[in-house]
Amino acid sequence: MGKIILTGDRPTGKLHIGHYVGSLRRRVELQNSGEFDEIFIMIADAQALTDNADNPEKVRQNIIEVALDYLACGLDPSKSTLFIQSQIPQLTELSFYYMNLVTVSRLQRNPTVKSEIAMRNFETSIPVGFFTYPISQAADITAFKANTVPVGEDQEPMIEQTREIVRKFNSVYGEALVEPEILLPDNQACLRLPGTDGKAKMSKSLGNCIYLSDSEDEVKKKVMSMYTDPNHLMVSDPGQVEGNTVFTYLDAFCKEEDFKEYLPDYKNLDELKEHYQRGGLGDVKVKRFLNSVLQAELEPIRKRRKEYEADIPYVYQILKEGSQKAEAAAAATLKEVKEAMKINYFDDVELIGEQAKRFKGQE
Repeated sequence: MGKIILTGDRPTGKLHIGHYVGSLRRRVELQNSGEFDEIFIMIADAQALTDNADNPEKVRQNIIEVALDYLACGLDPSKSTLFIQSQIPQLTELSFYYMNLVTVSRLQRNPTVKSEIAMRNFETSIPVGFFTYPISQAADITAFKANTVPVGEDQEPMIEQTREIVRKFNSVYGEALVEPEILLPDNQACLRLPGTDGKAKMSKSLGNCIYLSDSEDEVKKKVMSMYTDPNHLMVSDPGQVEGNTVFTYLDAFCKEEDFKEYLPDYKNLDELKEHYQRGGLGDVKVKRFLNSVLQAELEPIRKRRKEYEADIPYVYQILKEGSQKAEAAAAATLKEVKEAMKINYFDDVELIGEQAKRFKGQE
């Protein structure tokens, strides 16, 4: 069995730097590592429709935005298969079969489902498609026999549920599915980057995101208005680093060489933090440094995005070819699943032969 990755994003908006440090940057590293036989990266439009069914145009328009962000970040269609979820009908069929292996009470206990339902105010009226999201995700992962799933820590309950479905299926029908392992970001600050306002999560509705496609001026404006330590009123005041959004972003983005380039007064981030904590270092200076770090990281991404924006038909061709390749892989898995479940009636020569003999013997 080869080493296979499956990961992806819901196309509900442009991707932001939280997506970048949480998964995109790592995907590019994994893609270029040469350690994996196949990498499937999915634009999860069908999952996005589970809570956007009344606004399909939002999902439709954002597919290209996500694709552009993927390519701009360095995902290479010659190394990674980029595809659209809804174009792989086998995923829907697998989801249907897996539904018989999961109880309603188990879905209700899933922490990710519970928090997402609360966030969307679905408590009194939960769409069935949204409620069965973990089953759909299990279909996505197992369809490609992915044994590695790089995601954020909030997705751990979902991966665990996939493992449960795999174990249940294999115990009932025989070893046909592969049990995946989660691959978390190796930088703690990247696990869940807060919004620029200090809120726990970046959200388009809260207006606290820095998007990968933001212009240089937009990024600077957002950084300079970023939430810091509310008690750090004067430069001379001691400042707090924990919970300070600016320093969380620096933990996620800055490298030692950035200090030589943009802030040579300090050797590394530890020195900068120590000065801030003892007082005598203003927020503006730290924010200017963060802005320089972010601009250096985002500039090549913006440049590549502009290049792909100039040829949108080519981007759709990439997605079409990737979807065709993904469908072939999913079809192979579905064939094995139906064989294991013994519902491959027309291909089961032994079954047809046995029944032919049985009914012939009744003559």
